[in-house]
Amino acid sequence: MADTSDFRNGLCLEKDGKLYQIVEFQHVKPGKGPAFVRTKLRNLDNGRLVDHTWTAGVKINTVRIERRKYQYLYNDDMGYHIMHTETYEQVAVQKSLVDSPQFLKEGMEVEAMVKADDETFLGVEVPAFIEAEITYTEPGVKGNTATNAMKPATIETGAEIKVPLFINMGDKIKVDTRTKEYSERVKD
Repeated sequence: MADTSDFRNGLCLEKDGKLYQIVEFQHVKPGKGPAFVRTKLRNLDNGRLVDHTWTAGVKINTVRIERRKYQYLYNDDMGYHIMHTETYEQVAVQKSLVDSPQFLKEGMEVEAMVKADDETFLGVEVPAFIEAEITYTEPGVKGNTATNAMKPATIETGAEIKVPLFINMGDKIKVDTRTKEYSERVKD
């Protein structure tokens, strides 16, 4: 058991039978009345953000979450198959637990959040940036670079993103998987 003085960003706790992660918190000491803690919590089941206010000193149930390195292997109708990089144990996780599955490439290293008590998978995170090759895009028109115009492009994982007009088929680019946007062209 912990209390509100133990709050920190990333702490996982159990509230109303559901798991939440603290995104941000603020201790408030008003001039009149008791102190309280204002928090923004992320529901680990569906990813929604929830605001909650706690009275200072309230006891909470913390949950131990471990972050483990896994390697993405493949996906089929059973789910997304990942392998622990140290023990070589293979696990299939549901698509709903995978963050940005459209950017997964075979052999890519991912990070899984696992509830340590009962080995329940809570989520699989793709790296923040990936390098991918453009498999299809319309050719750029010479001289049409004065504006920040974007065009659709398909990358090797099958995901479709917007890229600048100067990007051509076969170019390698860096993609931000959090915003699902083009970041920069990769030099060979």
